[in-house]
Amino acid sequence: MAEDSTVDLICLADEESSLTVRVLSRHMPGVLPWHDFLDAEIVVTSGFAQGRLDVCLAPDDLDSWSKVLRTLAAGRDAAWMDDGRNPEIRFEPSSQNGIAAVVVEDFARTGTSVRVPVRLSRRRPNDSADADSLADGWADDHNERLQRVRATWPQEVVQTSPGAYEWRR
Repeated sequence: MAEDSTVDLICLADEESSLTVRVLSRHMPGVLPWHDFLDAEIVVTSGFAQGRLDVCLAPDDLDSWSKVLRTLAAGRDAAWMDDGRNPEIRFEPSSQNGIAAVVVEDFARTGTSVRVPVRLSRRRPNDSADADSLADGWADDHNERLQRVRATWPQEVVQTSPGAYEWRR
């Protein structure tokens, strides 16, 4: 995949609402300390609200996303990018009617917050109550998405000591 393509790191959508985190490109290609940072956008749509936020993902954010996926796969609520540098995204899975709530809060820059319910799948009459948990297939799909992001923009910089960087060999 070419580095000039985009990759949807997160895509949670139904017919009415969606949350997408789309990785667009390297933040500052060729500049050692910033080369592995990625420009991305958070896009939220619903029948009530629409919004888009630009974010810069650090390599640690991708590692953190991997941990969040494991938490979600275990059926627990999780927050991503909760360090104050970017908007925080909270995932509140619920088996009730197959709906998960996604909360995006950007208090630092815009002072806004949006909570969007997303139906995970259509329930069939014979499905059990927890058949629609957020982890059912969603976590595996998003682990694959994470691997696509890492394959498209691999880490090429290593910090050799505090404040000193060099290209990975």
